[in-house]
Amino acid sequence: MKLKIAETFLSIQGEGIWSGVPSYFIRISGCNLRCVWCDTPYASWNPVGELRTVESLIAEVLHSNTKHVVITGGEPMLFDPIVDLAQGLRLGGKVITIETAGTVFRELACDLMSISPKLANSTPPTESGWQTRHETTRLDREPLKKLLGGYNSQLKFVVDPDKPGDVEEISELLATLPDCENILIMPEGTDSETLHRRMRALAPICIERGWRLCPRLHVDLFGNTPGT
Repeated sequence: MKLKIAETFLSIQGEGIWSGVPSYFIRISGCNLRCVWCDTPYASWNPVGELRTVESLIAEVLHSNTKHVVITGGEPMLFDPIVDLAQGLRLGGKVITIETAGTVFRELACDLMSISPKLANSTPPTESGWQTRHETTRLDREPLKKLLGGYNSQLKFVVDPDKPGDVEEISELLATLPDCENILIMPEGTDSETLHRRMRALAPICIERGWRLCPRLHVDLFGNTPGT
């Protein structure tokens, strides 16, 4: 079985409850959404990559001797071979994070389901040709509920505090979902200056709501570049 792979690399986890942990990243190319602010357009808007066998990916990760593995995209949960990939990594003793928008449910080996539901701020303009499809796909509560009920999870929301409505949209969504201990608020942006400014604006909101403010450590360290 094969997957279209945009990139694989060894770095540190820059987001979420395991931020700072050395991790091996497998970025699967292809997505069912087209976020206007997507920071990996080479795996969504213009998906690139080569076809790789599941066996070759597992062998590459095992050779790295890294404990944590992050399967990301794009949207990795779209693709059937991800089940065999995750199972092979589990048999190799790896700790597996799956990065997903939460629009698809699958049963597979996973230690942390990192779910990033897309808010209205993600919807692309009409001229992109993707607005209707994105808007009707981005938020499906049924797979979200199943993922939260079936896995150790974190909910990670991309927020621009300069635009109104995001906080209210998150609160309304959370009221319809099972409880999740890890609610993370992450500023939208691709450079350190913007991220720090928006984190300062989001800090009092997180304090008030009891949410966790989530930095993007990899951007601070390496910039918004592939392979980091």
